[in-house]
Amino acid sequence: MTTQATSPVAAAARKALRRAFSLFPSGVAAVAALVDGSPVGLAVSSFTTVSLDPPLVSVAFGNQSRTWARLREVGQLGISVLADQHADYARVLAGPGDRFAGADWTATPEGAVHIGGSALILSCSIAELTTIGDHEVAFLLVEDVRAQSAVEPVLFHRSRFRRVTDSM
Repeated sequence: MTTQATSPVAAAARKALRRAFSLFPSGVAAVAALVDGSPVGLAVSSFTTVSLDPPLVSVAFGNQSRTWARLREVGQLGISVLADQHADYARVLAGPGDRFAGADWTATPEGAVHIGGSALILSCSIAELTTIGDHEVAFLLVEDVRAQSAVEPVLFHRSRFRRVTDSM
């Protein structure tokens, strides 16, 4: 696939495309690990399941992400699908500054960082990386799973955090 990130059409349509993509609701996940003994992480809405055998998930990271540049060098990553109670924390995790100040987090002996109270917690290692467009996609091998089926995830839709509700 050929991409032209600097095409005039792409530059002019970027804002409209971002608005259009926001119509698709997604969950919000924290991707985090210990780097030099401290938690480092970011919020993503591009978390996707890929395969059951082998157990794989994927996450897309912006090529300019300094946080991802640090995380891609560690042995194990923690993925926490944030719960509806984490909406305010998701904003902190997506912003500048200390993203873990006051957060309820734990780390595995391998260095994966997980956010307490999350709907789903995974410990993963990087299986493969591929760059396409303005992102690097990480395919991650799932090594440990902890799911809380009674916990509802937070959703990101139209650039706002929302709750899951039954409408039918």
